[in-house]
Amino acid sequence: MRPMTRYFPEIVTAVLANLPERCVIDGEIVIPDADGRKLDFEALLQRIHPADSRVRLLAGQTPASFVAFDLLALAAEDCTGLPFGQRRAILEEALAKVAPPIYVTPATRDRDVATGWFSQFEGAGLDGVVAKPLDDGGYQPDKRVMFKIKHERTADCVVAGYRLHKSGPDAIGSLLLGLYDDAGNLASVGVVGAFPMARRRELFTEVQPLVTTFDGHPWNWGGQERTVRHPREAEGSRWNAGKDLSFVPLRPERVVEVRYEHMEGTRFRHTAQWIRWRDDRDPRSCGFGQLEEPVNFNLAEILPR
Repeated sequence: MRPMTRYFPEIVTAVLANLPERCVIDGEIVIPDADGRKLDFEALLQRIHPADSRVRLLAGQTPASFVAFDLLALAAEDCTGLPFGQRRAILEEALAKVAPPIYVTPATRDRDVATGWFSQFEGAGLDGVVAKPLDDGGYQPDKRVMFKIKHERTADCVVAGYRLHKSGPDAIGSLLLGLYDDAGNLASVGVVGAFPMARRRELFTEVQPLVTTFDGHPWNWGGQERTVRHPREAEGSRWNAGKDLSFVPLRPERVVEVRYEHMEGTRFRHTAQWIRWRDDRDPRSCGFGQLEEPVNFNLAEILPR
């Protein structure tokens, strides 16, 4: 596996210029959009590219930032045994003079402030807040001692295709979801999955009457049955080049209610969760208008430049 530093040379340069000479920092790489107002997750995915020339080009076109949120070691001191409250204080002091694109994530002990962040920051592309106990007993690798508080919403989506489960040809891996835009086109917004195995087989039987061809299907991208993919998936999976992303088309006649956390552009950021069939709902009535619009918020107010 290639190290992540290969894909973000500008972060390597910034780290060497800003961070203490010897330290271990826990953090995350992010990329703002062209206006610097929101995080651009798609641009971040595009940075993972095998060609060195492409990596250098994208480093200039879509430069990344690094947001630090924990400190594990400083100079010769191992900080993993310290509670988070002390590690946070050391982190803030050690990174007090860092300059963009290096940042320290905002933190507060005020519940009202955190509640405001939860409602506002989503507009800048963040999907929630993280709560950490100040006395966490020390840094615990591979264990989740924090609490992720995310938005949870529901939407009624049109089912227009499915992918098979790896277990065999009689089980659903995921159902492909769509919403109608203002022009009346069915846009692909993501998938619903994570079913128990028995339910995967039940769903396979339930959707068979809807199986159709790509001739006249709203998602006939590319026009080749068995190899048709969503445009953003046209080159295959970025994380698994051999992954088959083809799907079986269904007539868009059934509606499912799903639970989702966050939108990334016009798509669900993560796999949606099944709630129920909505056979009482007209598929043509399932549009983007039903989705809750996050309050606009400028990323620069979270990560000031």
